[in-house]
Amino acid sequence: MQNVDPIWAQVEDHQDDLIALSDRVWGMPELLYAEYRSCAEHTAMLRQKGFRVAEEVAGIPTAVTGEAGEGGPVIAILGEYDALPGLSQVAGIAEPRPVEPGGAGHGCGHNLLGSAALLAACALKDWLEKTGTPGRVRYYGCPAEEGGAAKAFMVRDGAFDDVDAAITWHPATLTKVDEAESLANTRMDFVFTGRASHAAAAPHLGRSALDAAELMSSGVNYLREHVPDSSRIHYAYLDAGGTAPNVVQARTKVRYAIRSTTLSGMRALNERVKKVAHGAAMMTETEVEISIMSAVSNMLGNTPLEEAMQRALDELGGVPFDDADRDYARAIQATLSAEDIAAAYLAVGLAPRKDEPLCDYVVPMEKRGKAMMGSTDVADVSWKVPTVQARVATCAVGTPGHSWQITAQGKTPAAHKGMTYAAKAMGAVGRMLFTDDLLLARAKKDHADRLEREPYICPIPDEVRPPLQPRPAAE
Repeated sequence: MQNVDPIWAQVEDHQDDLIALSDRVWGMPELLYAEYRSCAEHTAMLRQKGFRVAEEVAGIPTAVTGEAGEGGPVIAILGEYDALPGLSQVAGIAEPRPVEPGGAGHGCGHNLLGSAALLAACALKDWLEKTGTPGRVRYYGCPAEEGGAAKAFMVRDGAFDDVDAAITWHPATLTKVDEAESLANTRMDFVFTGRASHAAAAPHLGRSALDAAELMSSGVNYLREHVPDSSRIHYAYLDAGGTAPNVVQARTKVRYAIRSTTLSGMRALNERVKKVAHGAAMMTETEVEISIMSAVSNMLGNTPLEEAMQRALDELGGVPFDDADRDYARAIQATLSAEDIAAAYLAVGLAPRKDEPLCDYVVPMEKRGKAMMGSTDVADVSWKVPTVQARVATCAVGTPGHSWQITAQGKTPAAHKGMTYAAKAMGAVGRMLFTDDLLLARAKKDHADRLEREPYICPIPDEVRPPLQPRPAAE
């Protein structure tokens, strides 16, 4: 790979430090709002690299920013470092084997995501200093993307008010510009309260909260027939009311995830689900208390930034994997189904390919498939400022998201190559924004035009606070 963009050499100057950071964070997986050690590692790296550091951003103890440069536009580089429950896994093997049974693991690659974003910020910092270009690069260390909506809270509380544009990436199996499609998502808790009684001797005196929760489930199942096909409704019992069947359950708690392709669609669906809950409470003569735990918007695209990211990816030409990388990826693919592997291609509009363990090319921007949409709090940043995201290959083609296979691949040479590549792409787009006033102006106009069609309303009510977790006792 020849250095064409001047930012690439700056990335290579810092890559060893940031790869080491990624591996350290992989080894300390922490769940939403409990990422104290991971945040401390990122904070220490920001200080080591000479950034101006702000801690506890938006009142969140595990959120941090680091800024460098003077004057000019503010370009945000978004990083994450939270893990997932139940995905502990030994690195570098091709069979499920947890490091800690039932423990957390980086099954979405956020150890790579945050480290590559910080690597891009380091490169841009050096480039701004060496060239004397006016501008500020600001790294955002963001917790709780996995269900905690930290960026949505940060947007609501003003952390992005002075930002001109934002850049981020996500580990993936194929390299491409993100299609900016995601589902708006509300996580809503329903607590039913009834009356306990002896289930055999005096069942008529009881009012079952468990019955209410189950009736709500039945009602939502019927509702699914009458919502748009793209909507999604999921649920999980947080408290089923106890383990004694001879006691009428007096309290249950169930969490629903309610998703739609638009903010307005999600808000309407939220109200319909609430009505089902109230109906279940009426049928059982119980009370229901409804509260929002978190919420995120759907992604808002930005054509000028997406075109700029495509130029950056095309100049890089794909992640430079080697034969050893491909051999391990084949071993991982042996644990997958043919459907898993085919789905990766179909999601981006490509025909499935045989014997392609890793993606070492860039998917053309015009290729679009049936995206398998989830939800992300990057979306709320995209409503606040022009935002672009890349997907970069770091693991075997077909690797499913949120899987032990992703955790296993999170420290491999292939993953390190992918994160370094992602830093070069993000750094290149950042450099374009600092040097091309027209690009930034076009990005802002595109963003304003989209907001004119549907203004942004934060999906999290003002009174809702993030579900912060206590700092662990010192070991």
